[in-house]
Amino acid sequence: MKFIADLHIHSRYSRATAKDLDFEHLYQTAQIKGITLVGTGDFTYPAWIEEIETKLEETEPGLFSLKKEIADKIDKTLPENLRGPVRFILQTEISNIYKKGGRVRKNHNLVYFPDINSVKKFNARLDAIGNIKSDGRPILGLDARNLLSIMLDINDKGFFVPAHIWTPWFSLFGSKSGFDSMEECFGDLTSHIFAVETGLSSDPPMNWRIPDLDPVRLISNSDAHSPGYLGRNANVFHTELDYFHIRRALETNDPAAFGGTLDMYPHQGKYHYDGHRKCNISLNPAETIRMGGICPGCGRPLTLGVLNRVEELALRPEGYAPENRHGFTSIIPLPDILSEIFDVGPKTKKCWKLINGPRNSWDPNSGS
Repeated sequence: MKFIADLHIHSRYSRATAKDLDFEHLYQTAQIKGITLVGTGDFTYPAWIEEIETKLEETEPGLFSLKKEIADKIDKTLPENLRGPVRFILQTEISNIYKKGGRVRKNHNLVYFPDINSVKKFNARLDAIGNIKSDGRPILGLDARNLLSIMLDINDKGFFVPAHIWTPWFSLFGSKSGFDSMEECFGDLTSHIFAVETGLSSDPPMNWRIPDLDPVRLISNSDAHSPGYLGRNANVFHTELDYFHIRRALETNDPAAFGGTLDMYPHQGKYHYDGHRKCNISLNPAETIRMGGICPGCGRPLTLGVLNRVEELALRPEGYAPENRHGFTSIIPLPDILSEIFDVGPKTKKCWKLINGPRNSWDPNSGS
């Protein structure tokens, strides 16, 4: 079957997330947007894994659905033509901050498991290393290579995906604290990485310029901090609804099984260009060079964005397209389109009403 998957989200237990980022609202929003598979997010957080066990049940190998008594109440709030299957895959994001090669490294990594027992073993290992109770996305002083090793030791059917790999501050290739190659980061375990997340500020053509990424699949996810952002970036699969089929589609580079990605235009991402957010400065790499890398607002060095960093590591010209590439489709989020049409902010109440109409969002306390 063909379905859309958003494999990186968070829960309400992560910093700077919405209070309604729970399974009920994720289920409802996924149906409205036509998304079949959603990451659980934050399975390292004790209260959230408790909700996973309480509200979800395994329905296909390695995939989970909202329990019927909960789902039925939400389905009543939706027109019949929007109702469809929604599944969850066990997923979390870890912030790794550590010293390697004489530099402090900061990168975020996604971990997936096919069963709750593996998640609990993984959480116990991490709990002995650092504080996993302080945030839904825990910060650990653990080498990313060693995090991968722990995952493989717990269950080698799990899989590991470096998150938003170009983000300046917290990513594999980030300009501030990343690496220049995957092997520099993961060493002898590099071959176990078969997918990377491109992030909101890059798209596949930018990543095709990097030969180091040829062996891996380029996936794209929302990193949603509220239900409304679900699916702003996503993936297309042509497989059975089954954890192991999904994993195999990514690992084997099968174009008949992995149909590519849905991506925002990268310039819409907040890290695409160079600049300083506080100074309201956003520059393309050519302007950065002209400025000598110095912010015209505060006089400090500019933060180099994704476009600049890709140019630094690229060994291929702009426009290069490999033969075995997966497809991608550029999309614009509906709130951004309505924002332009009606001249209102994409997060305003008017824009929200235009998208959702008079229908009330599901209220867990309403009893309906």
